[in-house]
Amino acid sequence: MCEFKIIKKSDNSQIGEDIIILGYTEENELVFRDILGTGTKLDSALMLEVNTISQTTVILEHPLIKDFIGLMKNLIDKKATTTQVENVQSQLDELKSSL
Repeated sequence: MCEFKIIKKSDNSQIGEDIIILGYTEENELVFRDILGTGTKLDSALMLEVNTISQTTVILEHPLIKDFIGLMKNLIDKKATTTQVENVQSQLDELKSSL
């Protein structure tokens, strides 16, 4: 069996080990479970790299990710709304003005 270590991209810290399940909830939260079934949720995170050789998964956390993933899912399912697009666009505008 392949168990993963979860590494945060921002500081290279390990935030999980012996992880066998990684995925997203219906609310677009990243969830990972270890071999004992204990789960951890990250509110707004993205899997950047899954490496079976080193058995690591690198994740990126940012407030934009959750809403962006939700928008992408709804675009694929043809259920996206202008409100969702405007919400992501507003977050991007705020980010842009802070640069």
